[in-house]
Amino acid sequence: MTNTLTTGNLPNLIIIGAMKSGTTSLHYYLNLHPDICMCRSKELDFFNKDENWHKGIEWYKSHFTEEAKIYGESSPNYTAFPKWTNTPQRMFSTIPETKLIYILREPIERIISHYVHRYAVGKENLKIEDALSDFDSNRYVARSKYYFQLSKYLEFFPASNLLVITSKELSASPQQVMNRIFQFLEVDTDFEFQFDVTKNAAEVLRFGSSITNSNFQYDTKLHDSARKRRMTISADSKTAKTLSKITKLLPIEIRDHVKKALYFPFSEKIKRPQISDDLRNRLLDYLAEDIEKLKEFTGYSFEEWNLK
Repeated sequence: MTNTLTTGNLPNLIIIGAMKSGTTSLHYYLNLHPDICMCRSKELDFFNKDENWHKGIEWYKSHFTEEAKIYGESSPNYTAFPKWTNTPQRMFSTIPETKLIYILREPIERIISHYVHRYAVGKENLKIEDALSDFDSNRYVARSKYYFQLSKYLEFFPASNLLVITSKELSASPQQVMNRIFQFLEVDTDFEFQFDVTKNAAEVLRFGSSITNSNFQYDTKLHDSARKRRMTISADSKTAKTLSKITKLLPIEIRDHVKKALYFPFSEKIKRPQISDDLRNRLLDYLAEDIEKLKEFTGYSFEEWNLK
C-alpha cells in the first residue's frame, strides 16, 4: 500500500482562475470543508510554467499529503492563453478526471484590478488607457475573454467536469453557492462554515487578520486591490535586492505579510484608476461575442455584471 504521507497525491480539483476574481477567497473557503484539502502553497503554476513542469510529478504530488477525499489547488495563471499555451494539454495528460472551477468577475472590473496588480509590483508603468490602447494580444483583455479561455479546456475535458461561478454570487449567496460546489465535488453538502481561529494559526497569517473576527463572512476580501501600494524604489536598487533576499528566506505562510511590512516605507498608496466611458464601451463591444458564448455555455445571464 502506498504511503500517501511520503509520496503525496495528485489533485482532483483545480481552480483555474480567473485572476483577480476571488480565487484566494474560494481556495480558503474550500479548505474549511473536512473532506477537502487545498494545497498550502497557492498558485503552484505546475501545468503552465516550464520550470515547475520539469520538476516532475513527484514534486507536484508532494503538495498534497494530508488525508482527504478532495485534493485541490488554485492557479489563476492556468487561464492565461496565449501567454501559456500547453496548460490544458498538460493537465489532461496528468489528471484527466479532475474537476475544474472557474470563478469569474465582471470583466471590466477584472481588467482594472489586473492592471493595478501589475502597476503595484512595477511591471506596468503605462497609464491604464495607454495600457489598453490595443485590445488584440493584450494581456489584460485576454484574461477577461472567459469563454475563449474555457474553450481551450473544452478541447480536452468534458463540460460536466467544469463549474463556472461568479464572485458576485459567492458574495451574495455564499452558502448556496458553496453547496452547489460541494454537490459538484460530491462531498457533504450539509456542511456549514464556522471558522475557528485556533484551528490553524498559519492560515491566519496567510489570509490576514480579517479572518480572526468571529463574524467572518464569505464576502470578506482576502486580497483587496484597494490596499495595493506601489514601490517607490527600483527593483534593481541595493535596498530592494536586500529585502528580496530576506523575504525569500521566510516561510511561505508569512512571506507576503512580512514583505508588505518591510516594503511599506518604500511604497505609496495607489489610487484605483478610472477608465473613460468611451474605452469601457469599446471594451464591451470587443468582448460582446465572447460574453454571448459564455452565456450560452453556462446558461447564466450575468445580470449582476454592469455590462450596459
